[in-house]
Amino acid sequence: MPSWDYRTSTTGYYDRHAAEFCESTFTVDVRALYVPFLREISEGGAILDAGCGSGRDSLAFLRRGYRVVSIDASREMVAAATKHTGQQALHLTFDEIDFTDEFDGIWACGSLVHVARRDLHSVFSRFSQALKPKGVIYLSFKYGDTERMEGERFFNDMNEATLGLLLGGHPELELIHQWVTEDLRNYTRGYQNVLNALVRRKAI
Repeated sequence: MPSWDYRTSTTGYYDRHAAEFCESTFTVDVRALYVPFLREISEGGAILDAGCGSGRDSLAFLRRGYRVVSIDASREMVAAATKHTGQQALHLTFDEIDFTDEFDGIWACGSLVHVARRDLHSVFSRFSQALKPKGVIYLSFKYGDTERMEGERFFNDMNEATLGLLLGGHPELELIHQWVTEDLRNYTRGYQNVLNALVRRKAI
């Protein structure tokens, strides 16, 4: 199990390496990942970009006419997203999310990877509360089944089995689709797969 301060260490990494992280991620083409997510959201719908990083995806959704709220635990990432999108991002951690029935979709691309399994149930409960009935969550994890530190950053790797166990504790959520892709930006760190999933909040 990770130590109690794993989030402080991880957030600190992004505060210190914000410029480098933005440079390596902002131009990565992830449009193929948008397709199944946006297919479930009506035109002009509201999206929460949970762990917005550089603001790449928030900007893409704004340009497509969606209403977007961008949040991140790193102050430097909040500043970067605000600059890139032209609208104020919010400095919020996952455990500070307190929306109710507000969003048609939640986009959590590569952000939940930094949440320990012991804390994911609370995050999923907050996500469920923030979604409108039939709202959807896109989430992604590095493919695997371990919790680990990589330098200063904590990673929670998930596969189909571990994600299934997690969702089993949330009867209000149902898995729509899951698929595996190659990480598009980590060739220098070796070949890595990513588990992608689309989850819906049930109507009742």
